[in-house]
Amino acid sequence: MMLRERQGEYVTVSTIGETVRAYVPPPLPPNPPIEWTPALSERFNQAHVALGRLDGISSTIPQKSAFIYSYIRKEAVLSSQIEGTQSSLSDLLIFEAAESPGVPIGDVEEVSSYVAALNHGLNRLAEGFPLSLRLIREIHAVLLSKGRGSDKSPGEFRRSQNWIGGTRPGNAVFVPPPHERLMESLGTFERFLHDDPSETPTLLKAAMAHVQFETIHPFLDGNGRVGRLLITLLLCAERVLTDPLLYLSLYFKTHRQRYYDLLNNVRTNGDWESWLEFFADAVTETANQAVLTARDLLSLIDRDQSRIEALGRISGSAHLVYRAFLEKLVQASPQIAARTGLTSMTVNKCLDALVDANVLAEITGRKRNRIFSYKEYIRILAAGTELHTE
Repeated sequence: MMLRERQGEYVTVSTIGETVRAYVPPPLPPNPPIEWTPALSERFNQAHVALGRLDGISSTIPQKSAFIYSYIRKEAVLSSQIEGTQSSLSDLLIFEAAESPGVPIGDVEEVSSYVAALNHGLNRLAEGFPLSLRLIREIHAVLLSKGRGSDKSPGEFRRSQNWIGGTRPGNAVFVPPPHERLMESLGTFERFLHDDPSETPTLLKAAMAHVQFETIHPFLDGNGRVGRLLITLLLCAERVLTDPLLYLSLYFKTHRQRYYDLLNNVRTNGDWESWLEFFADAVTETANQAVLTARDLLSLIDRDQSRIEALGRISGSAHLVYRAFLEKLVQASPQIAARTGLTSMTVNKCLDALVDANVLAEITGRKRNRIFSYKEYIRILAAGTELHTE
């Protein structure tokens, strides 16, 4: 499909001694409008049904805030892996437990900053702050607050030319708008987010906004992670999702080349329809997988609670310790004592009983300063985050 009316403008720029063509995208929504074929309409219908199912099941999960806590961390790991970090979900959870044996600290700090950035965005939206350029800059400042990228102007739109792929602008895969045209593109982008010039359904808006943000590439670093965050934040801001449980990073990671090809096809051919089919499929598959994950976790919790009830006299205290692990999946004994109000001796007895019952696992192999994890919960949640997954 070739729609020249939807194509943007190429501008010749000189940067680091080279002359290249930078791309300035046309404003959203596309003109001419999206062609809603029966196949595309059906895909979006399926995506909306899957989102509704996901939103419904979130209310059935015990200690939902803990599930959301863990799910956000899964997304942080996946989104950061796309950018080349080598940190697993277990690494992040161990790091957050203030213990880090064998954890790659630089990578895990980067993932931890992603969690903080997402939480900052969600908290600001909950306060009634609009999804805007200002909020996007705030999120970026948190994301790049430490580690790699902290010297790349956190929270500030770029004032120089950047490029995507390649070692220099001359062999880049794509060159985004010149910085002199940046605020022009960002201004129309923000207006689109606020339904100007026309109202756009939320899921369609999220699909288009992601592409437009990636094309504008307004920061020196961190654009990919912010662009993926934008999808979830938009769905939450417009109340399509009550809780932040939809993250497309795993789908984008699994179908990486197709993802990049479709982004480029929007820019070169104006082919929004192929991208929208891909995006709707991503939402449907990801939402359905999240529902299955939630159901698997519910089954696990039922099974383990039955195992705890069989522990006899210690079962009451063991339940308290177990509930502490539903709130935080990796902990050391002193943290659990502080969280439950139980004595250290009781906590340690319960931990040993829960390990013997195959509910928890001790992960250090030490006799002192032991760290325990809800290993099976983490295994179910971590599906797709293994570092060998492409």
